[in-house]
Amino acid sequence: MLKLKTLLIIGFVWPEPKSSAAGSRMMQLIALFQGNGYEITFVSTAQNLEFSEDLTSLGITIKIIELNSFTFDDFIKELQPEIALFDRFMVEEQFGWRVSESCPNTLKILNTEDLHCLRNARQLAVKENRNFDLDDLFDLDITKREIASILRCDLTLIVSEFEIELLQNQFKVAKSLLYHLPIFSENLNVIPTYDKRNDFVFIGNFLHEPNCDCVKYLSESIWPILHSKLPEAKMLVYGAYPSNKVLELHKPKSNFYIMGRTDSAIDVVKNAKVVLAPIRFGAGIKGKLLEAMQCGTPSVTSSIGSEAMNGTLDWNGFIKDNPGDFVSAAIALYQDKNLWYKCQKNGFEIVELRYKKSLFETDFITSLHSLFEGLSVRRKANFIGSILQHHFLSSTKYMSKWIEEKNKK
Repeated sequence: MLKLKTLLIIGFVWPEPKSSAAGSRMMQLIALFQGNGYEITFVSTAQNLEFSEDLTSLGITIKIIELNSFTFDDFIKELQPEIALFDRFMVEEQFGWRVSESCPNTLKILNTEDLHCLRNARQLAVKENRNFDLDDLFDLDITKREIASILRCDLTLIVSEFEIELLQNQFKVAKSLLYHLPIFSENLNVIPTYDKRNDFVFIGNFLHEPNCDCVKYLSESIWPILHSKLPEAKMLVYGAYPSNKVLELHKPKSNFYIMGRTDSAIDVVKNAKVVLAPIRFGAGIKGKLLEAMQCGTPSVTSSIGSEAMNGTLDWNGFIKDNPGDFVSAAIALYQDKNLWYKCQKNGFEIVELRYKKSLFETDFITSLHSLFEGLSVRRKANFIGSILQHHFLSSTKYMSKWIEEKNKK
């Protein structure tokens, strides 16, 4: 069996595991590949931010790359990676054709984080104050772009089983092009007891629009009712990059606190009594809710928040979409010690049976080796992907070349 050694990751941003689930997910992928003998080069067009992970300390080669520049072509021709991993479809649109042209035998993997088209369609439905319908997906340009990107790649990593079914049933994407690889998690060994915990908590990166909407909804529709029934309880909202609109929701007189960034989400969540996440739109696996489970912290969330996370297992709290029901569930968890421990146990079981790294690692690495060895046959079978690759390369290549020439002037 051919041993793969070189992995190129083209990042949408530099990973910030303390700021977002996407950052944690990327670091998990890096650890998975490194643990199986891969040499990793991580590149991005973004500037290194203050809170990004120090990848060089992990033995990873890093490089800032340019859009619409032949310098990337020279770089990848020299690197000749066995695998190129695109972090989200926008990156594949920008660099996928360059990888294919310079390194035609490189295995191309798309890391979705979540389906952006699904998230955007649900967001539009919320803004228009109506129910989301699957037909909404077909009206969006982003859907066509994302599905095309999936078809152009040799394999796409999907965190949610719901999204795999959606891609297969609605868009007829071949199962062989998709791989279910969720965010990994492990239960903590030592956590505070019910009596040692206080407060309701929400945590999420505010560069992510579903989190901004969630906190606004929490502030306006949930907390006023909950605060009237539990006036001594506090609502603590943590998250990196809060906007002014989010900061304006800080209302100490109502015990609603915008706390901002935390250096340790785990410490915040494991010391909270209940996580509240009335998420109205989004997609993928919600890192904040998985984190709640591993910390033994029961949660109340929405149907979209819990989507595909627990399979057939009982949730680690309650799934409620109506504000009144949501508040009643939150109060019950906050006050009923026996119920709280029962829900905590449910969360531990979900993590143990559905999110442990050991459940996925061996099969994933084995699948990559098999894909690489049969790459030519696989690409012939994905003829629609080849057609999309041909036309996309032709159109995007010359647009990029035009921009490149224009930038020289």
